[in-house]
Amino acid sequence: MLIIYACYGGTHTSPVAAAIHLGRLKGDPLASLEEILNIQYFDTLLTADRGRVFPVGTDEFGNQVFILGRGNHQQPIMQAVRSGYMLAGGDPRQIMFVNTLKGVNWQMRVGGFLSRRLGLVSVGRWIAAIGARRAYPKLAEIVAQTKAQCAIARSRHPASFSFHQE
Repeated sequence: MLIIYACYGGTHTSPVAAAIHLGRLKGDPLASLEEILNIQYFDTLLTADRGRVFPVGTDEFGNQVFILGRGNHQQPIMQAVRSGYMLAGGDPRQIMFVNTLKGVNWQMRVGGFLSRRLGLVSVGRWIAAIGARRAYPKLAEIVAQTKAQCAIARSRHPASFSFHQE
């Protein structure tokens, strides 16, 4: 299964959710600011990267985890990703899009605007990281729900899932 965590820019909530999913963030109860700032793709993608799917890793069940910035164009972007995957020979039913925008808070919006739009990276990135730390419980909840949905899908169709143990 391909799990794609998607948010507006693909640079704040989706990389944090992907890191939680892959066990790279294990904050109890919260991840540290340093851990958040070191997440792959955190506050680094550009507006031109929207619509691109970025690989982040493979989870304990062999699911491939990705992030995606979709801007205001949720449906067309998701349809294009599904179509591209199908054209490459994949089954688009194996793609699970996960909306992480439910985890966004005002600090992430302000920090992202300062960093990504105005180029004030040193200030904006810290504000976005503070927001991501505050959003951590909500994002962890989104990830837990996603993993539960994957488990249900695996139990219903075990032959269509590969299990990868490392």
